[in-house]
Amino acid sequence: MKAIVNVFLKAGVLDSQGKAVSHALSSLHFKNVKDVRVGKQIILELDETDDVKAREDVTKMCEEILANTVIEDYQIELIK
Repeated sequence: MKAIVNVFLKAGVLDSQGKAVSHALSSLHFKNVKDVRVGKQIILELDETDDVKAREDVTKMCEEILANTVIEDYQIELIK
């Protein structure tokens, strides 16, 4: 099973990378971009067949190491 984890800054947390990308896009004349938020994606190959167990394990991974839950949120997608 594959787990895809998307980690991104919580709303209200300053995203300096997003601001830099937004500025670069604007300078390249992409004027229709309203805002940019930068995150990260982590793809895990799991040796697990039970969806519930896999989600529990990946959630624990996110809470302990993959995301800084003080300033970041995350989403988990499981693919068989």
